[in-house]
Amino acid sequence: MAEAVLGIIGGSGIYDLPGLTDLREERIESPWGEPSDVLRIGRMGTTKIVFLPRHGRGHAIPPSEINYRANIDVLKRAGVTDLVSLSACGSYKAELYPGLFVLVDQFVDRTAGRQSSFFGRGCVAHVSLAHPVGPALRARIAEAATAEELPFVNGGTLVTMEGPQFSTYAESLTYKGLGYDLIGMTAMPEAKLAREAEITYATVAMVTDYDCWHEEHGAVDVASVIAVLHANADKARRLVARLAADFPAERVPCPAGSHNALDFALVTAPEFRDPALLAKLDAVAGRVLKPSS
Repeated sequence: MAEAVLGIIGGSGIYDLPGLTDLREERIESPWGEPSDVLRIGRMGTTKIVFLPRHGRGHAIPPSEINYRANIDVLKRAGVTDLVSLSACGSYKAELYPGLFVLVDQFVDRTAGRQSSFFGRGCVAHVSLAHPVGPALRARIAEAATAEELPFVNGGTLVTMEGPQFSTYAESLTYKGLGYDLIGMTAMPEAKLAREAEITYATVAMVTDYDCWHEEHGAVDVASVIAVLHANADKARRLVARLAADFPAERVPCPAGSHNALDFALVTAPEFRDPALLAKLDAVAGRVLKPSS
């Protein structure tokens, strides 16, 4: 198996990852456009780490304008095999309180207009997304959180909205009534693209607020969210450090099949594939796209 390379996408409030040794910054070009920022590449112990701030340093990119395809593509080009997303989220359950970490295992996509696939006209592919989070990776994160004595819940469903506005009261009540646990703005299409790129993906949802459904809490606002984000940032860095300390040296096959998601996903016959699109897919799908295709 290949060397295990741990990718970290930092969400709101997490624009750097202290503690990396042999640190260098690298700007990798992508045929899908500009990624959110340069990659910060280094090591924690013996584990290679690649860090990317989702919104860019200084939080200059809103959720709907993030180039998710370029971000996943450059992480793939940097060798990332396992990717942990750190994301600020609102909660729909009283017991999922601000400051708690939730290790999400399911997503619901309510975004609109985002580019959600690397594939398309000229090379059609359908990957399985039944289990979008790598179970073994999520279990490792749970072990790291336990070792660091961080409060967390293992499992939960996160609905991704378009944003950048927060929910209306009616939306908040609707999603709560449907039984969803959390709401955020960035997990989709990130998780979908990671699966297409055969990168094992997991989300650590850092609860910052109760959206606007809770009778005893006011509507969500940026000031209150930022206050919780600052408190969460140190816990997130501790979590990543512990995860890296115990990470395997070689990539472990994913029980959900993320490591070979493209094995039977391509539908377009080789003679009908678009050479221009194939060239853009060199990193994402190079394993299954033969040179003669």
